[in-house]
Amino acid sequence: MSVSKVSFAKALNTALADAMEASREVVVFGEDVGTLGGVFRITDGLTARFGRERCFDTPLAESGIIGTAVGMAMNGMRPVAEMQFDAFAYPAFEQVASHAAKMHNRTRGKLPMPLVIRIPYGGGVGGVEHHCDSSESYYAHTPGLKVFTPASVTDAYVMLREAIDSPDPVVFFEPKRLYWSTAQVDLDELRSQYENGTLPRREGHAVVAREGSDATLISYGPSVPVCMAAAEEAARDGMSVEVVDLGSVVPYDDETVAASVRKTGRAVVVAEAQGFASVASEIAARTQERCFHSLAAPVLRVTGFDIPYPSPSFEHHHIPSSERVLDALDDLQWED
Repeated sequence: MSVSKVSFAKALNTALADAMEASREVVVFGEDVGTLGGVFRITDGLTARFGRERCFDTPLAESGIIGTAVGMAMNGMRPVAEMQFDAFAYPAFEQVASHAAKMHNRTRGKLPMPLVIRIPYGGGVGGVEHHCDSSESYYAHTPGLKVFTPASVTDAYVMLREAIDSPDPVVFFEPKRLYWSTAQVDLDELRSQYENGTLPRREGHAVVAREGSDATLISYGPSVPVCMAAAEEAARDGMSVEVVDLGSVVPYDDETVAASVRKTGRAVVVAEAQGFASVASEIAARTQERCFHSLAAPVLRVTGFDIPYPSPSFEHHHIPSSERVLDALDDLQWED
């Protein structure tokens, strides 16, 4: 056992290195991922270890990056392409929606598409417009794509390994403000368990991050720690709040979410993206449909506002806070 303090960023870096070590088909590329090691240093050291043919820089052309990745995947490789920031990925969306998402279906299953698109996303880092979007709804709405977004150090490692091993295209959202979060983890043991197949799968499987009995908070990515903090604060006031961490947005785990809400009878969906026509909207609708006869109150949502991402001095108002989550919990019709 070699437990140590491991950052979210280190877990991702280790997952990439282990996947590259396990298979020569895995290649990593994007803007500044080679010599620099990426803006957030997630690819640090990979070029030195595996060579420029397996971790390399690209021109500033996101559409070209994904188009190249699609061609590589069609020819038996497992490309991992990085979009430097969330909103920088929009110029590549045509390649993602028209080709990466549809190739397997278009070829009647003859061509798998083992492609991972890594996207640092979300706010809370003092960034400006085009650097803090939460764009998961676009990809979740596109049939043929899987969408992952881990919230813990362990899941950062496990879910990135699962994404790279998947035969299908995965859009892998990395919450920027969690890059520097840490946890006590034995990476060697985690690697061994993953490669031995003894770890529970996270693709399509939500987890109950905190047990509770009075209400359920449903979340993913950067909003999970917010929900955990809100649940801790609620406990001081005598309320028992359960927290469900989706991790895998697509495929979605209806079973775990519904079981939690049927137990507690109340639910709040928390996500950083704008609320209108969002992943949070879909979660609320599915929960309402499946748990209607168990609900003591309507399913509520706490989300970002329906505005372009604000300047750094105002982003703390835009991002869901534990206070806003607690306010929503208070609004769940507790009086008979």
